[in-house]
Amino acid sequence: MSEIEIRARHFAAPESQALIRSALADLGERYGGSGDDTPIDPAQFELPDGAFLVAYLDGRPVGCGGWRSHGDDGETAELKRMYTAPAARGRGVARAVLAAVEESAREQGRKRIILECGDRQPEAIAMYTAAGYERIPNFGYYKEAPGCLSFGRTL
Repeated sequence: MSEIEIRARHFAAPESQALIRSALADLGERYGGSGDDTPIDPAQFELPDGAFLVAYLDGRPVGCGGWRSHGDDGETAELKRMYTAPAARGRGVARAVLAAVEESAREQGRKRIILECGDRQPEAIAMYTAAGYERIPNFGYYKEAPGCLSFGRTL
């Protein structure tokens, strides 16, 4: 079995953008439209206010995830753009990316991490709950949308 390597990458880097496009296409298939219309500025994923990570298997980018600051207290991170390519699923990529994102946020002083997810993502919901995330009141761009589920956990 190949080892998963996770590296920090710029949100706008070509491999990051390729994975993000795939993630949005997946969400578009599940929910319609563009997949996610949440406003995002790539600068939000630069330390110390955020980070974007890419997972590699055999030197190929196969997954990603990032965090950006949320709120004004400097203690909360928001998880964004978690994705694993279909060919790499079931190999621990998403869990490895999630752990690395959490560690990055923790290293920058965040004490809590939150996320928005949709009810048509049962794999993601199962992974988040297994990782200790609990339902929280909806927040963010989709907080009023049917099927929006928000989760959070202490880091």
